[in-house]
Amino acid sequence: MELRQLRYFLAVADELHFGRAAARLLIAGPSLSQQIKALERDLGVALFARDRRTVALTAAGAALVPEVRALLERADELRRHARQLSGSRPVRIGYVNWLPPDLTTRVAGVAQLYVDAWVVPSHQQAARVADGSLDLAVCWIRRADAAQLGLKAQLLGADRLYAVGVGSDASPVRAEDIAVLVDDDVTSWQSWNDYAEEFARDTGCKVRRIHNGAITGPAFFDHVRVCTTPVLNSPKGQTTPLPPDLVARPVIEPEPLWTWSLVRREDEERADVVAAADAIVRDVGDLGRGWLPADDPYRAVGG
Repeated sequence: MELRQLRYFLAVADELHFGRAAARLLIAGPSLSQQIKALERDLGVALFARDRRTVALTAAGAALVPEVRALLERADELRRHARQLSGSRPVRIGYVNWLPPDLTTRVAGVAQLYVDAWVVPSHQQAARVADGSLDLAVCWIRRADAAQLGLKAQLLGADRLYAVGVGSDASPVRAEDIAVLVDDDVTSWQSWNDYAEEFARDTGCKVRRIHNGAITGPAFFDHVRVCTTPVLNSPKGQTTPLPPDLVARPVIEPEPLWTWSLVRREDEERADVVAAADAIVRDVGDLGRGWLPADDPYRAVGG
């Protein structure tokens, strides 16, 4: 039994709907269902009665709600107290696939930094910061998600995404004339899918739905070869060398930007975490012009 599973239990108990609870927790519905089943196995009792249409608390589940809520509140108090006592603990930072190359230089003399080796998607790294598994994370995040998780997001960097096409024509291509890939695996590609689908709605580019994880890597190149239009490259593929039969093409009208945020908890009490975050984002320039999702933290409201 894990505290994370207890938080999942409370979310489902509050919503009485697995889909809404999963959206609130920023995880995939099947993953939430599996975690609840694992918790029920550990406790030896059914927590929910569910069928295709309804979800209801069992008598045991309803009786456990106040106890679980009190336990999690106590765990939060313990975590806050531990943070106050652990000034010498390294500041833990997670990432998806990019970190500033001079990261350790930025925090030298400010904090001891530990780079977490568990590389997971943006929405999972943000959730880890929210639940205290990490102090900081570099990830893509939307305003609403940051607010829901109680996180502060600061701009750290941005990728200007390009398209990949067959042949040798490296001239700019308009956004409406390219395609974006959207993967069925929302556990791994939720952030990219959200970005790609909104970009397609705004620009009129084609959406190609896939189910094999080919957003990046050799399988992505195979998709490009069979597409009749260039395909937008994801942030994970920005530095990957292209095969000789493919070419990078700048995207224009508009130029897509992918932002990287440094996130920390809004209620962070450790002075060294706050100081490390401020040092990491110090002197980061502005984005310049380009397309951003409507709820990107760095897009002007209404812009």
